[in-house]
Amino acid sequence: MEEYIQALKSLSVKTRIRILALLHHLKKACVSEIVETLGENQYNISRHLKVLQDAGMVVSSKKGRWIYYQLNDEQIKFNNMLLDSVKEVSADILKDDLVKLQSNISKKIEEPYLNLKKDIPREIN
Repeated sequence: MEEYIQALKSLSVKTRIRILALLHHLKKACVSEIVETLGENQYNISRHLKVLQDAGMVVSSKKGRWIYYQLNDEQIKFNNMLLDSVKEVSADILKDDLVKLQSNISKKIEEPYLNLKKDIPREIN
């Protein structure tokens, strides 16, 4: 019963829903990408990711100095239903966020003379 309550509580904040929706679209993202896209500070995003991770909604993996977060696909049926609900509303919630994300990615790719490519934490296809 406690895991159900924790999962529901993890969705009680709009920023966490935005993070889940963003991870649904990106499949995987590091904190700096989420910070840049959502316009929140790093501390708050890290705190929200910790809550989501403790609730079993996201998992993390370390690659070099970067920690990547993604939706936890190995969830009990209840959490999968919660994630499906987030996926349904994600287009509405993330419309502006996705536009900003695409703009940020485009800027980094279009300005190689500033040597920003080495600062991109993951490859962009």
